[in-house]
Amino acid sequence: MANSLRCRSGASAGFTLVELLVVLAILTLLAGLVGPRVLGQLGGAKSKTAAVQIADLDKALELFKLDVGRFPSTEEGLKALTERPASVGAGWAGPYLKGTIPNDPWGKPYKYQGPAAGGAVEILSLGADGVPGGEGENADVRNTR
Repeated sequence: MANSLRCRSGASAGFTLVELLVVLAILTLLAGLVGPRVLGQLGGAKSKTAAVQIADLDKALELFKLDVGRFPSTEEGLKALTERPASVGAGWAGPYLKGTIPNDPWGKPYKYQGPAAGGAVEILSLGADGVPGGEGENADVRNTR
């Protein structure tokens, strides 16, 4: 009698194939519901990262302007934040960024437009598609001045 009890308890200790299939089906349903939301948040994070990087570049440009008396020209570009332009005198106190100028989160360089008639500069990322305009992750991200 003791032997028969041991066999039964040992045999019923595992999971049946049906139980495993039910668990796999539930996990698949959960992944189908949660996966798109997680991926959507990841995409939004890239746009937010671009906005933060652009704000940092904008602040570095302000420091450049305080030292030199003007913003870099379009030709000098953002490179003027890390290397002294030839047209700048002794006022340049850079580099104004640690390291190099970052690319946008999609691996493309930021576009820079020097001062316009109102004195404002533009820093622009064209988003995931690299084309002007767009929506969502393809939307342009720029400084707000």
